[in-house]
Amino acid sequence: MKFLKKILFAAVFAGFISSSAFSVEDVWQNDLRTKFLNNETVIMEINIRSFNSKDYNGDGFIQEELGEERGTFVNAVSRLDELKNLGVNTLHILPITPTGKLKALGTAGSLYSAAGYDSINEDLYDKSSKLTLEQQARNFIEEAHKRNIRVIVDVPACASYDMYLERPDLFVTSASGEPVVPSDWTDVRLLSVGTEEKIDVNVYNLYKDFVKYMMNLGVDGIRADVAHSKTALFWKELIKYSREKDPEFLWLAESSELWSEAISPQAVFTPYDKLLDAGFDGYYGTFATLKDWKISKDLYNNITETLNNVKKFKDKKSAIGSFTTHDEVSPILLKGPVFSDMMIWLNATLPVNSYFVDGFQTGDDYLYPKGNKLAESTNTDDDMYFTHRGKIDIFNLSRKPGGKYDELRNDFLLANNVKKSVLPVLNEGYFTPLKTNNQKVFAYMFANNIKKVITIGNLDFEHSTKVTVKVPKFNPKKQNLLPIKISTMPDSKNGKVMLNLNPGETVVIIIHELL
Repeated sequence: MKFLKKILFAAVFAGFISSSAFSVEDVWQNDLRTKFLNNETVIMEINIRSFNSKDYNGDGFIQEELGEERGTFVNAVSRLDELKNLGVNTLHILPITPTGKLKALGTAGSLYSAAGYDSINEDLYDKSSKLTLEQQARNFIEEAHKRNIRVIVDVPACASYDMYLERPDLFVTSASGEPVVPSDWTDVRLLSVGTEEKIDVNVYNLYKDFVKYMMNLGVDGIRADVAHSKTALFWKELIKYSREKDPEFLWLAESSELWSEAISPQAVFTPYDKLLDAGFDGYYGTFATLKDWKISKDLYNNITETLNNVKKFKDKKSAIGSFTTHDEVSPILLKGPVFSDMMIWLNATLPVNSYFVDGFQTGDDYLYPKGNKLAESTNTDDDMYFTHRGKIDIFNLSRKPGGKYDELRNDFLLANNVKKSVLPVLNEGYFTPLKTNNQKVFAYMFANNIKKVITIGNLDFEHSTKVTVKVPKFNPKKQNLLPIKISTMPDSKNGKVMLNLNPGETVVIIIHELL
């Protein structure tokens, strides 16, 4: 009973901190950059096109002729309280630019196949509102701000074939004069960005106008898609432009130590460190490889690499907990809900900005019954419901994300609240791997003079295990062990914590000095 009371106390205590952490201002003042650099943001990646859509027949896609509803800026507002109550304080909105309709993927076109950078995708317009599309977008952002939710908008790296036909001067062409298809992204064409010595002014102005447009809407930051496909000089000038208008405007680079090649032989490649030097505040790190980590050393090496790399710069930098993104297969499909739970608690106990995809919080598998099948109708020249199996749909008007694992939602909320209470320890302390008697079990600690935050996880998703974790300077007579997230009470003695771990289980323990 005492054990249960301790866990309930931890949840209530964290909830108190959550409810008292912010106060709503009458006039919104952007503070996103400061929050991000202090690892205070809990980011939810959302697709407005599906965020609050209504798929009544359950086939995964929206047929408006059947009375179903696409996601819009207007109906998206009613989900903001849901996210706020889960501890989310920042939205990463996937691209809201118009999408290409020619040589397209999916019946609505990929969100990353931009057909323009100076307007908003008409798919997001709600006909039931008297507001213009731009006013609807601005109102959504204002409603987010009223709830102390900050807004990042994605800028696509390439542009659509439609846009190439209108503005061929903006694109790289091959020796035969054809626009270049980057990587295997058949629905987009490569923009010309210039060199480190000279920026392509036309493309730069395109992006500059986009940034100005987003800032006028009230957006708090930009996530740069495939940021390494543009030069450091390009980004340096663009970031400088935005910071002159708003010093708190955030720049997040989709970049990682894992990437070392350009998306095309004709494209530039700028490594993550050069992007951060150019002014980006944060990047993705190496966390997306979690699915491949087999032993604790894999986890230690990857986490240490990213946490050390953000400290190498003159200006403060940070990273997101990119364990899963819209480019990754659902953790539910990979290793089940315990894998999602592990991601939740890694985000909560590392000095990074927590990051999730809409639907993750309830274990969406992102499977669509009619995915990759013939569509009843289409708005592009693709007549198939093209999808990437197990990844949130970005190609069609599709269902609202959501899964069946309500227990994940509970852990999601608890973890986000707990992080607020332990964040000073994470930011002040050092990532310290702890010794265990099982190489498939990871254990790490952050500590200050009063508190130790310990995270333990079983990377074996098939077998339970008994594990002993060595905790430096741990004395049960002088310190209080408080389990925050655990299935069975651990045993402890000087310098050691012993516990049983279920397959894939993650445990979080706080050790306090007795006053």
